[in-house]
Amino acid sequence: MDESLLALLRRVDTPTVCNAIEVAQGKRGFNDYTRGTMQCSAPGEAMVGYARTAKIAALSPSTNPPEKVREMRMGYYRYMSEGPRPALCVIEDEDGAENAVGAFWGEINTNIHKAFGLSGTLTNGVMRDLGDLPEGYPVVAGSVGPSHAFVHVTAVDTPVEIFGLTVQPGALVHADRHGAVAIPEEVVPVLEAAIHKLLETERIVLDAAKGEMSFEEFETAWAAFEAART
Repeated sequence: MDESLLALLRRVDTPTVCNAIEVAQGKRGFNDYTRGTMQCSAPGEAMVGYARTAKIAALSPSTNPPEKVREMRMGYYRYMSEGPRPALCVIEDEDGAENAVGAFWGEINTNIHKAFGLSGTLTNGVMRDLGDLPEGYPVVAGSVGPSHAFVHVTAVDTPVEIFGLTVQPGALVHADRHGAVAIPEEVVPVLEAAIHKLLETERIVLDAAKGEMSFEEFETAWAAFEAART
């Protein structure tokens, strides 16, 4: 991924990326995106990067001895500090979004991961410390809660599922307040052009709708919009 595409992906929202993937593929039906409503710590920020994946749980204490729990946590941090950049942290809470109680994502962990050079976190789990999270490190989470409960790392560098989206380690992911999308590897070389085409095409209708518009004017603009999309 070159710097021009990266800069563009950081500027656009996730719905734009979803639509641009369809432009790049020349068809509808792409479905590698999250389902349902998620919470975002920084609504105006998007994050993009190659997924560094892990799983956690928090409803009950780990059955492993304390030294093993610490070993897993340190191995997790080492893994998150490594790998290609840009990168983002994608964490599945194995308790499930409806039952998740352990806020792994608060002031401490967000600052640590930002210092590791990650661009943000996507999780079906819990976040907290909303007034104290660092700027430039958004968290898109399943919920907001007050406690870390018995949170512990259960797996690292593994496929994870976030609100219906399966994310493989290393997958290119874009996320913001709308949710997340996994970008197919084959569209990356043409994605920048597809985004620009999409934005230019949308302007046909959006510019026409800036003032009052008759149905006839709308019909003309819509015909031009449809023609530009083909």
